[in-house]
Amino acid sequence: MSQFSAEAEAELQSLLRQLLKSIKDRISGAPSIECAEEILLHLEETDKNFHNYEFVKYLRQYVESSLGAVIEEETESCARGEGYAVGSVQDTLVHAVTRKTRESGEYKQMMQTLKNTMMVVVESLINKFEEDQLRKEEMHRESQHQQSNSHYTDNCSDSDSSFNQVRWEALQALCCAPPSDVLSCESWSGLRRNLSAALADPDPDLSDKVLRFFAKTFSCSPLNVTREIYTSLAKSLESDFLYHKLSLPTGSAGIDVNRQDITRLLKQMRLMNDFQKEVTTFWIRHPEKYMEEIIESTFSLLSLHPEHGLETQGSEKALKPMHLIALLDIKATWFKKWMHGYYSRTVVFRLLERKYKSLIVAALQQCIHYYDSCDPVRDETAEVIHSMEHQHIGTAQRTLYTTKELEYMYFVHSLCVLGRLLMYTNGRKLFPITVWKRKDPVSLTDLVVILISIMYQHPKPPHSDSSHADTLSPTTLVMELLRTLGDRTECAVECLYQTPVIETLLAPIITLLKGKQAKLNSPETTLIHIADTLARIATTERGLSLFLYERNLVSGEGEGISAAHVIVQFTQRLLAKELPLLRNAETSYGVSGAFIFVCRQMYNTCEGLQVLRPYGLHECIAAAWKKTSSLSERVPTPVPGAIPSTSSQELQNVVVWEETLLDNLLNFAATPKGLLLLQQTGAINECVTYMFSRFTKKLQVSRCEKFGYGVMVTQVAATAPGVVALHSSGTVLLLVKQSILLYSVNTGVTPQYVLAGFVQALVVEIWSVLECGREDVRVVHPKSTPMDPIDRSCLKSFLSLVNLLSSPHAVWELLGQQPLPNKAEYNLREMPTSVTDLIDRLIAVNSDVKIHSLFNYEQSHTFGLRLLSVMCCNLDSLLLLESQYNISDMLLQCQKDNITDPSSGEGDFIIDGLSVERNHILVRISVIGGPSERRLPLRVLQKGTDPYPWPMFSSYPLPKYYILNLPKTTRCKQDCEISAFLASTKNTEKDGSWMDTCRRQYCKVMTTKSNIVSGNVLADLLEKAVSHLSALPSERFFPPTDYIGQCGLVTSGSGIKTGSLSSVDQLGIQASLRYGRHLNLLRDNSEQDLCLLMKHCQELLSQQRAKLTSELYTLQGAYPGHDWFASTVFLIMAGDMERALRLLLHLSTLLTSAFLWPARLHGSVHLPMEIAQSSIHPVYSCTTHYVEMLLKTEVPLVFSAFRMSGFTPSQMCVQWLGQCFWNYLDWSEICHYVSTCVVMGPDYQVYMCVAVLKHLQQDILQHTQTQDLQVFLKEEPIQGFRVSNYLEFMEGLERSYRTMVLTDMNNISQRVS
Repeated sequence: MSQFSAEAEAELQSLLRQLLKSIKDRISGAPSIECAEEILLHLEETDKNFHNYEFVKYLRQYVESSLGAVIEEETESCARGEGYAVGSVQDTLVHAVTRKTRESGEYKQMMQTLKNTMMVVVESLINKFEEDQLRKEEMHRESQHQQSNSHYTDNCSDSDSSFNQVRWEALQALCCAPPSDVLSCESWSGLRRNLSAALADPDPDLSDKVLRFFAKTFSCSPLNVTREIYTSLAKSLESDFLYHKLSLPTGSAGIDVNRQDITRLLKQMRLMNDFQKEVTTFWIRHPEKYMEEIIESTFSLLSLHPEHGLETQGSEKALKPMHLIALLDIKATWFKKWMHGYYSRTVVFRLLERKYKSLIVAALQQCIHYYDSCDPVRDETAEVIHSMEHQHIGTAQRTLYTTKELEYMYFVHSLCVLGRLLMYTNGRKLFPITVWKRKDPVSLTDLVVILISIMYQHPKPPHSDSSHADTLSPTTLVMELLRTLGDRTECAVECLYQTPVIETLLAPIITLLKGKQAKLNSPETTLIHIADTLARIATTERGLSLFLYERNLVSGEGEGISAAHVIVQFTQRLLAKELPLLRNAETSYGVSGAFIFVCRQMYNTCEGLQVLRPYGLHECIAAAWKKTSSLSERVPTPVPGAIPSTSSQELQNVVVWEETLLDNLLNFAATPKGLLLLQQTGAINECVTYMFSRFTKKLQVSRCEKFGYGVMVTQVAATAPGVVALHSSGTVLLLVKQSILLYSVNTGVTPQYVLAGFVQALVVEIWSVLECGREDVRVVHPKSTPMDPIDRSCLKSFLSLVNLLSSPHAVWELLGQQPLPNKAEYNLREMPTSVTDLIDRLIAVNSDVKIHSLFNYEQSHTFGLRLLSVMCCNLDSLLLLESQYNISDMLLQCQKDNITDPSSGEGDFIIDGLSVERNHILVRISVIGGPSERRLPLRVLQKGTDPYPWPMFSSYPLPKYYILNLPKTTRCKQDCEISAFLASTKNTEKDGSWMDTCRRQYCKVMTTKSNIVSGNVLADLLEKAVSHLSALPSERFFPPTDYIGQCGLVTSGSGIKTGSLSSVDQLGIQASLRYGRHLNLLRDNSEQDLCLLMKHCQELLSQQRAKLTSELYTLQGAYPGHDWFASTVFLIMAGDMERALRLLLHLSTLLTSAFLWPARLHGSVHLPMEIAQSSIHPVYSCTTHYVEMLLKTEVPLVFSAFRMSGFTPSQMCVQWLGQCFWNYLDWSEICHYVSTCVVMGPDYQVYMCVAVLKHLQQDILQHTQTQDLQVFLKEEPIQGFRVSNYLEFMEGLERSYRTMVLTDMNNISQRVS
């Protein structure tokens, strides 16, 4: 303790004053100053209470803390005889230790610090004594002046009443005069002093008249005048409190507000308080010094309080100004208004810090006093609250306030003041604060812990009326404060995200988990409040991290455990109804729902689900839902006219509880792996139906989620079972149950509410925006002509449809084997109700009948073409559309019809918005290539003589303008380090370190000469690496198959050759051949080899396909899309079918194949049956799950941008990975993606996606602002990305996350829970 803090100096000053007051009589009796000094020097010898004085105790503690270590060290040294030679009898051990201690540097520093501090304290006491003397002399002169006036009037011939009549008439005339005249007169300063003195007049009418004049002045005078009135009023009140020394009676007695002195004080305080609340609206227009005078005079008044030592136990407490201000403004509205604006808040903080910190100390002391004196057994607080809420000052309802009520009001006022201080940085800087009778200063954390403990001690409300607003209860006030702190990041970090606070919140939970009784007066209510606070903490990144990773708590088994584990264990016990205290159904529903909601804030994030997944919480919630659902189905048939039974409320509680469980189950769909867990529960259809019912009502997801259901809908639509649930969410069973409950009980009528599914509702909404309108409004307010291809009025619907159809699974399930209607006639009132109808009416507009059926043909058809363009960016979706609807032929025919002379079939193309859109789509679907491998025409016209320089066409072949010339790829082996390494190693199967060396060589070459990893070098590297890994039992994940041995020579399998390929595969093969020839990788006769490779792959995978029974379109046979990975390998091997097949066969035994090769695990026996039945691929449930998790940590801005746009990174990554980045990266980078995942490990697929999104960060942020992020990511290639530039970044991710990611990848063959 080398230096005293400001709080310590203040305490020291208080203790010294107390000491001087205790020995006042002895010092005052001394004949001289020298004698007084002698008395003080020998006080220990003459005063038996010397060691009981608090000042002496404080000094003893200070000496011990400063010199304790030195004394112990010297004592031990003397005891050992080290360095000391005791030469005489008198030189004892005590003398030696004392001498050495006084010679130490610590002693000198202590004495110097104490001396300096005491000089400051004594000087401050002297100054304060002088100020008190001057104030007393002034008050004495005023009292003498008043007495002389009174004596004069007594000696006058007139009576007292006649003189008071004169004073009354003078005040009456003063009040009638214009305030401006009064304030501008020369004698105003003296008049103001006399008016202030008149406030203390025993005549209540006279003081009331002065108050009315002050009130009138407040209402119509400028601040430079009103602040004088206000400061006069404050000083008058200060004098009253200082010299009258009113007290609070003990026991049940209270203060009667009708008592004349109390009434006068209350009226003056109310006028002050009214002015305090109004002055904030105009003081910013005046000099700051005026505001500072008002604030300082207020603080000077409110800081009046007796010395701590004068209030002994059981004695009467002094009535302070804070008691009355709390009585008038219990929630400190005046202080909240002063703290609202920065202009006044700055002054408040400056004055509190420099001069009036005692105000904060007193408020804190009051809160601590309430906590210490609160009786958890008796319900006095509840009675006090009830009486205060139902009776108020005025209208003669309440005249007597007990001491307990006033003390409680003071506590509430103090709590509100402290709560407002904690909201601001400068307010929190005032802590820690030293308070009376506390050894250590009170920190922010200590205060929050005390407040939470107060919440625990608050007894049950004694009133059975549930509508009673318990607004002044400690629990309500503390919860308001905790919510306020939790909603502000900085406040939450400093006040809530602290281990002691979390321990205090979880202490009752841990106690209950241990099977003990928690010390809570109202366990149900308190636990719900605890859960509410925990949920708000878990909503933020910092709070979530604290819950998941800080293992400072002690579990029921006595182990160190994180808060997340405690919460989820408690939630499981609640759902299982294993806690005797909470077995009541109604109570259990509320508490269980509150704690599930806390868990939900964790499991709706990737990192939270990672921690909670081992507990199988989704199964617990699903089991509770199934049980509740069965109860709610036992609803008796209502009888018309019958009186509702008492079970109606119970039924309503059951239905609400069922909704709660569905809502919490639904939130598992916020993450890819969570969606898989939801699907495994069997409740996905009911959850999506519930979501749709809320989505159509535009309801918020919850009080903690900032965004709506957009992200969740997109996540659900990424999977086959999810999109089927969205499509079939028709009859809303939950709404039927609610309608039965709310209406049928009284009427006996059972209404049926059938709502359209989400997909149908979205289609109808789009059609309404495009083709329908309010006819009664159009005449007066016609719609503006759209200037953008997608008008702002339908942009949101367009993006929702893009999100829905982003995944090929959604396209397969919604469009698979669904023909277009192509009707001969369309009714103008006929609305499409499915995606197929929408394509028929807006995209495949290939007849005059369809054109004439559209009111806004160009706008609607442009909408459809833009949607088609986005859908075609997914190659699997494109192949399905082309195979079923011949999209390219339809577009070519429309272009052929759009010429100047369509009858002759000759002429120039008419350039309009539709022909430009069609031309763009035709080029996009006809040419495959990365950013530097193809040229896409723009959709906008250019200035100049040639507004559209891009060539249009109406038949194939495509104009060569769109196909960029690429250099011919050389297949000769290049001399490089990696080639030399591969050539120098033979029989690597027995060399366990070969792969590590290979990885080092690969990273070295990639970071220096990445262009070398291509052609034959790449093919040799992949062959060698895959062959080595497949030969190692430790690396072999899937059992090997002797497929080549079964079929004989791969080129002569007659059964394989005669097998047929689907139309989708045939189109995919043609696209792959065009791309390979464009890259100069394939010969013209490679088609047969690629077809044979595809047949072999299908045969190989069909042998490992499980026998599934499912209604999903994707599980009706082979992989529904094209095998883009097999085509990629075929191109890498330059069309060598045998080499490509051999590589795929070896690769199929490795874990890498499960993620690089999407068709590999389609309905595979290597997956658990329930997962194979779900058609949710590990690329989605594992790879993209970790992409989102890592993205949130490593590239948080990109993650937030996706959340704001309602789109998900998982959807985009599934598309990139499903087609091996075709159309998004150049061929060289696609090869590097494949080689990196094979050589470095399958987890590099995750790191690759994160690196790509990091590379696109600026573009993603920009297009989030323009609200077209989905369209940008799907339509635009990834410009400038090179795997080699991000390999070091990916290696860093590997070091941080490989253990977690690779462990989960290795578990894909196990049940997810």
